[in-house]
Amino acid sequence: MLKKDPIKNVLYVDLTKRDMWIEDKSELFEKYLGGAGVAINLLEKECPIQADALGPDNPAIFAVGQLNALYPLASKTVAMFKSPLTGNLGESHCGGRSSIAIRMAGYGAIVIKGTSETPVYLSIHDDKVKLRDASTLWGLQNDTVGRVLREQEAGAGTRSIMRIGRAGEEMVSYSTLTVETYRHFGRLGLGTVFGSKKLKALVISGKQGLKLQNWKLYKKLYDELFESATTSGLMKKYHDIGTPINVKPLSDKKLLPTKNLQQGYLDEIEEISGETFAKNFLGRRMSCAHCPVSCVHLATLKEAYTEDPYFHKTKNIGYDYELIFSLGSMLGITSAKQVLQIIDEVEALGFDAMSVGVVLSWATEMMEKGLITTKETNGLKLQWNDSKTYIKALRLIVNQPNDFFKALARGVIYAASKYGGKNFALAFGKNEMPGYHTGPAYVGYLIGARHSHLDNGGYALGQKASEKQLTPKQLVEKLVTEEVWRQIMSSLVICFFARGIYKPEMVVDTLRTVGYDLTPEDLNKIGKEILKKKHEFKIREGFNIDREVKEIPQRIFETPAPVPFDINFIKESVETFKNKLKEL
Repeated sequence: MLKKDPIKNVLYVDLTKRDMWIEDKSELFEKYLGGAGVAINLLEKECPIQADALGPDNPAIFAVGQLNALYPLASKTVAMFKSPLTGNLGESHCGGRSSIAIRMAGYGAIVIKGTSETPVYLSIHDDKVKLRDASTLWGLQNDTVGRVLREQEAGAGTRSIMRIGRAGEEMVSYSTLTVETYRHFGRLGLGTVFGSKKLKALVISGKQGLKLQNWKLYKKLYDELFESATTSGLMKKYHDIGTPINVKPLSDKKLLPTKNLQQGYLDEIEEISGETFAKNFLGRRMSCAHCPVSCVHLATLKEAYTEDPYFHKTKNIGYDYELIFSLGSMLGITSAKQVLQIIDEVEALGFDAMSVGVVLSWATEMMEKGLITTKETNGLKLQWNDSKTYIKALRLIVNQPNDFFKALARGVIYAASKYGGKNFALAFGKNEMPGYHTGPAYVGYLIGARHSHLDNGGYALGQKASEKQLTPKQLVEKLVTEEVWRQIMSSLVICFFARGIYKPEMVVDTLRTVGYDLTPEDLNKIGKEILKKKHEFKIREGFNIDREVKEIPQRIFETPAPVPFDINFIKESVETFKNKLKEL
């Protein structure tokens, strides 16, 4: 790595002692590049074995990588923690200005430990690190907190503002940490960890610069990457309609989970397709810092204050495929406007959209089958395609007026353990499912380090499987190979949308400009070691894949998928994976 690169600096903040200090972790960044590689090593050290995920010993760790602030689409920050939802590895990625702000402030990672007695927020501007009172912010919605902090804290341009909503304050296990306005550390409950620490927000900005080893090579590579991102077809779909372009094709192929996966399609799919959102609601596009693609799609939604048409409010609401799945088809919603209204409430309260959508769809089916009544739901009659009732239910999950809503706040697996309906409680490794009913590739969610569709792209393999059905051994080989490479991407930290641009040879060349002399084989070895460390942490914290196989919801086998598969296919795949893990 480069001499005197500030990325070696790890900022530690102890909320209990109200103490801050910096440690030199050059060896970690030299060996693991940054991001996920550094974060898992810090988590392993800083999180005691079997620590309470909501206790002071659970750290919230942020890490950036060697390519952040230097190259296009190297725009993400990795967060790691022990997940309040799953009880083991919590890992989430986010863009916005977060990675640029952390790197320009002079840090490669931030480790937040302990618990504050009163609400606080953390203010970091270069080497000025302070804890500020957040009593007046506690209880406020995300957007309000953002407005207040933008006024209070300097550092526009390189400033990043991260904050939690009421879901995090009330310990909803799948609450999110919102970054800027439309980006999130979404999955696995980082917002809940912040809430448990009485940490309402983190504001960071910096003005430092970076000196490169080979300016001429850097300029050449930068231009090549920028051109690929803006002129080739590799990124075009993300800019034009964005990920919602997948909504209708997946429904047509019966791959779109609908009404708690009772079917794989929505009859009225045109009403919530990506094309409909773009035609009727798209207001503008945005990018994360240092990204020319503009994949963030914002809908403009006008709503009346009163019956007088001259009095209305206009909101910009971010949307993508995952939100249209979880808060649209999964709930049987057949109106794009109603999907946006639900998204708006989810954002204000600070939920992970995928988890809360799956939780609500399970609860709806429970009521549909008569397994719960309005007694459990505090008078709400949950039914498909009823957005107003779902919005009321979101507020009750935060307020938790009774045992049922307290159970919903802990995730679908916990709720099903108390009220039944395990066969259609759609989660893998206790993490609520993503929006792809792609048959055998459910294996990807099960064996992935964080049980996310972004771990290894198993959903894409599932879509291709109809062309050539894979054996369990072939499937696992492809999943693990992809996940190993994604450890390098998430250590640098590059947006996964750019995986078609950042091939191994390009990564090797870019690393030369920051002082590394590595080969693709070296990168593969590093990726394997990082992935192995993640699984070791999970196992250390009690994860047992054989137990999770027994908990697989039977619904995934009942709803027809394009490629036939059964529990034996899953079991054989898992056995293959366990042997593969030993080889890492």
